This record gives sequence, structure tokens and C-alpha cells, in this order.
Amino acid sequence: MTNSYAPSPPERQNDPRPKPRSRQAQTDPVRYPSGAPAPVVTKRAFVLILMTLLVPGSAQTVAGSRRLGRIALRVTFTVWALALLAIGLLLVDRSTLINLIASPVASLLLVIGLAALALGWAALFINTLRLIRPVLLAPGIRPAVGIALVLAMVLGSGSVGYAAYLLNVSRDAIGSIFSGSGPTLEPSDGRYNFLMMGGDAGADRTGRRPDSLSVISVDAKTGKTAIISVPRNLQNAQFSKGSPMRKVYPDGYNCGDECLINAINTEVTNEHKDLYPGVDDPGAQATLEAVSGTLGIKVQAYVLVDMDGFSKLIDAMGGIRIKAGGWVPISGDMIDEANGIHGMPQGWIPAGDQKLDGYHALWYGRSREFVDDYARIQRQQCVQQAMLKQLDPATLLAKFEDIAKAGTKVVESNISSSQLGSFVDLAMKAKGKDVSRLTIGPPDFDAAFSTSPDFDVIHKRVRQLLAAGPSAGAADDTIRQPGTAAGGPLAAAGTEPGTQPSPPPSDFTPVTTTPEGEPITEEMLNQFKRLGDEQSIRNLVATNGQCAPL
Repeated sequence: MTNSYAPSPPERQNDPRPKPRSRQAQTDPVRYPSGAPAPVVTKRAFVLILMTLLVPGSAQTVAGSRRLGRIALRVTFTVWALALLAIGLLLVDRSTLINLIASPVASLLLVIGLAALALGWAALFINTLRLIRPVLLAPGIRPAVGIALVLAMVLGSGSVGYAAYLLNVSRDAIGSIFSGSGPTLEPSDGRYNFLMMGGDAGADRTGRRPDSLSVISVDAKTGKTAIISVPRNLQNAQFSKGSPMRKVYPDGYNCGDECLINAINTEVTNEHKDLYPGVDDPGAQATLEAVSGTLGIKVQAYVLVDMDGFSKLIDAMGGIRIKAGGWVPISGDMIDEANGIHGMPQGWIPAGDQKLDGYHALWYGRSREFVDDYARIQRQQCVQQAMLKQLDPATLLAKFEDIAKAGTKVVESNISSSQLGSFVDLAMKAKGKDVSRLTIGPPDFDAAFSTSPDFDVIHKRVRQLLAAGPSAGAADDTIRQPGTAAGGPLAAAGTEPGTQPSPPPSDFTPVTTTPEGEPITEEMLNQFKRLGDEQSIRNLVATNGQCAPL
């Protein structure tokens, strides 16, 4: 008999009471694992962890809150799209991508975004743990699942969080090293020319006195690089046209024997900074103008390396590897300034293959006891090349934080951060290419040339070097001591007066024995020092300007 109280079909359709789930839905082990066999529950736990790691939000979509899963998936796909866009930009226009990341506002937004992603991803992993329902797992499986979840969280959200931290470190370093704004630098005759100064600052000294001066000239299209070293004792340096210092020294920096090119920084800082209104470092800018006028090229920017913090940067890199041509002293205190005589050396850097930490690399590039300034210049060039050669992407990524933090204590520059991408791109073009070199002194000019320089000759040699590329100088990494002064038996016919050709690119053998064949040791050198026989030491270490990065 028909039940008179049974609702009509439309009434059943509008019944607000919840309908019972189908038997098939209730037995779905992914969403309803309660009645599933133990192996299925175990497999489900690991699959949910893997899904959260590879496609954040997918685990929630299939086993938890679909609304949360959809939101997380939208974020995931958006991040993937942005990552693909960044990769495409990296392949097509690398400098634009670097400039974007280096921008203070964009980098801050990126740091915040990465931090938020890391926190959100971590929250999804915690939610995945709830979906797994550890109480349903066999007791022996629970630790393995917990370890897997923690490892996946570290690999996923932890990596994104660490990327945010490193980006923030680089953001601080860029802000400390490079100027926030400045004029856009354009190539001069197709090249970018950067002055690198090794600053020697002390508590009792106003302004840094450059201990070394090198111009790194890079072809804007090919990345071919030349290094031009200017001795710190160069006299009568010429200021470039338009330099405010031409009003003070219209005929060059020629106030006597004290007017060496490395004294310009301190003099301008102490006496003439009013000539450079609005310039952050008038002394460095004036030195740049003096080097520009002396070499006859336009130097667009400077990088000033504080030598007291230099060792921190080398240590952050993990040291540098070189082949040293002769023993180099770690000099003691000066005991006879008039004759340049030091006390007993505090140590020695041996000839041969060496791995130098920051302290020893600093001494290797600065020591000039028993030799002249030009041997030191050659070693400084070698240290620069070793750093450029060994600062590869693997080293940079592995030790990025230490290198970035050390850089803020070592480097100062007037390069605008807005052009950082262009110059990083330029550095990548230059990496691996031969480097040509010229020194305004031995081995390319005689030792007396810096006292009475012929600027027409200098300008001609610089033009030849930059026009000819690596073949114009020593094309390999070897940096050699001069065999004789210019005009001697090794001078080539047709060279400019007061100059000698660069040595041919060839290898050298480190001097590790005396002419009689006895091994040179630290004790032998110290014994000569105790006896006051400085000439014997000079003879044994005369080749310590020879150097090659390994």
C-alpha cells in the first residue's frame, strides 16, 4: 500500500537535510583513509608529502580543503609563470633582470614576497601533516613519515626562505657599496674604463692614500679586457680636461718630489674638497681625473678597495691559488726609514705553488722589501687576476653570504646600482678571455720613466694596447720581471724611447734554490737578515714579481 505521508518527488529534491555520501566516496582512501589497509595509508602519507613539495596545494585539493587547495594552486602556478618569465628574461636580456633585482624597491618587494611564500609553503606542510592523520599509521612508520615531512619542508619552504635571506644580504651589500643614484655611464670609444684603487687608510689619516692604481678597461661588446697599472710614485700627473684640479695645477701635479699621484686623494680631501660640491668622495674623484688625463682615456668610474678589509674578502672566497716566482717577506717594523730597512721579517711566503689566505694574500700584494715597487705592482695584478679567475659561480653561490658581507667592508664605488646589471653582464662576457696588460714602469718602461714621464708616449702605448687586444701585451696569466732596463740588450729596435716591449707570453720556473743549488729556506733568509747581508736576500728574491694565478 502506498504511504500517504511519503513526500512527492519535488519535495524530496528540495529536502534541506544532508544526503548521505555514496558508498564509493566514503571508501576513497585518499580523502577517507580511516578504513583503508595499513600499506595504503602509508603510501598515502608519502604521496601527500611529495605532492606538497612538488605542487603546493595539490594535496589539499585531493585530501583536504578544496578551497585552500585552489588558492594555493593559483599561487603556485603564478610563481611558476613568473619564474619562467625570469628565465626567459635571463636568456634574452640578462642585464635588465639583474638591474630589476638590484633595484631597492623591487628587491625589497621580492624579499617580502619570497618570505611570504616560504611561510605559506610551511603552513601547507603543517596542514599536510594533519591530513596524513599520523594516528592511522603503524607506530613504526610514524618517525619515517615525520622525517620525510621535515626534510621536504626544509627543501621546499626552507630553500625559499634562505633565498629571501640571501637576497636581503645582497640588497644591503649593494646599498653599501654602490651609489643609490648617479649618471648613466656610457662607453668611451667602445670601452668601459674602471679605476681600481687599493686604499691605505689609517686612524691618523684623512682620506685614503691609494697604495695601488689600476685601470681595468673592458670592451663593451666583446668583454676583452686590459689592465693598465699606474705606479703610485708617478710624478707630474695630468688632470683631465674639465677637472676642477686643473685650476690648481694647470700644468700637472708638479709641486715637487712630494707630488706623487697617490698623494692627490689626501690633498684634495684635506684642502680642495670645496671644488667638488655634491661629490661623495672628492679625493677618489680627483684621482680618477688624474689617471684619465695621464693615460689619455676617459675613466668613467672607480672602485676603491680598502686594503685593511681586503683579507676578509679573500678569506670569504676560501683563499686564492697562485704560482709565486720568488720568496716574499712579511716585513717587520721599519727601523731605518731613510734607507727603507725593516726589522726581522715576521714570516715568508715561499716560491712555488701556493694557496694564500687573506692575511698572506694581503702581504703578497703589498710587500716591497728587498725589491722595487714594480715587482709589487706585478704581484698585485696577479692577485687581482687570481680573484677574478677563482670567483666562479660555484664559489659565489656556496659562500655568497660571507663574500657579500666582506664586500661591504672592503669595497666603495661611485658606480650607480641602476647599472649594476649591465656591468655584471660585462664581467660575465670578460670571464675566460685573455687579459692584456701595460705597466707605466718595468717591464714596459724603464724604472726612471715615472719620475719624468712622457705623456705622449703613454697615450700612444695605451691606444696601441686597447686597439690591439691581448696580443699587445702578455696574453697569458704570467706577469714577469724585466730582464734589463729599456735600451739594454733586450730592448727591441723601433720601441719608443724610455720603453721596452712586454715580455713574451711564456712560463717561468719559480726560484727555489741558490745559484749553487742549495734549497732556499726561511732560516737561510733570516740568517742573512741577522747578519745584515740584505744584498744576498735581494739576489735570492729578485724574481718575486713573477706570478701566475692557478
